[in-house]
Amino acid sequence: MKLAARSLRAARRWTMLWVPPSFLALACAAVLLADAPASAPATYFNDFEHAAKGKPGDEFQILNGEFVIREEGGNSFLELAGNPLDTFGLLFGPGDSATLDVSARIWADAAGRIYPEFGIGSNDSGGYRLWLWPQHGAIELRKGDDAKASKPFNWKPATWLRLHLRVQQINSKLWRIQGKAWPDGTAEPADWLVSFDDTEEPTAGKASIWGVPFSGKPIRFDDLSSKVAAP
Repeated sequence: MKLAARSLRAARRWTMLWVPPSFLALACAAVLLADAPASAPATYFNDFEHAAKGKPGDEFQILNGEFVIREEGGNSFLELAGNPLDTFGLLFGPGDSATLDVSARIWADAAGRIYPEFGIGSNDSGGYRLWLWPQHGAIELRKGDDAKASKPFNWKPATWLRLHLRVQQINSKLWRIQGKAWPDGTAEPADWLVSFDDTEEPTAGKASIWGVPFSGKPIRFDDLSSKVAAP
């Protein structure tokens, strides 16, 4: 009888310790998910083809200026008014990454020898910008309002131009900022046109578009794109 009792107590202890395999699998999965890094911000793209015409939606953060969604010749785009004169911009896309690939295509026009200025940016309003400066025949990389690198560039008025800006982390102490521009409808150049390295870690932030309508004519933006830059 004593032997039977001891065997019964041992069996009860093993029953209490035994855990179904399915439960163990779920517990392990929960631990792995808890330790996994947060998912990367989603890729953003907007060609305005399905956007309601008129005032832009809440997905945009307008910093300054009058922007409206318009359509002409079967193409929809975001348009900045030609007046008043100031530096205008808005933010778009996810804002939780410091390394971004930003691109857009932009249309602008001159008035005689008076030229507009425009560009795209990253890391919020005070971040990096790829800037077209037609008055000086140049394309620049800027950090805020400070020019960091410049190359000659021949801009043609009243045509669509594509711009691509990349902020990429090279190592723990170095970030590379690169930009290029090319006529819409042609292949993107393989090489970057302008580049500089920054040793100050950038802050996370949204992509941006910018325009200064010196010519008094509207500036148009289309195919806005933002995604995390590959390492």
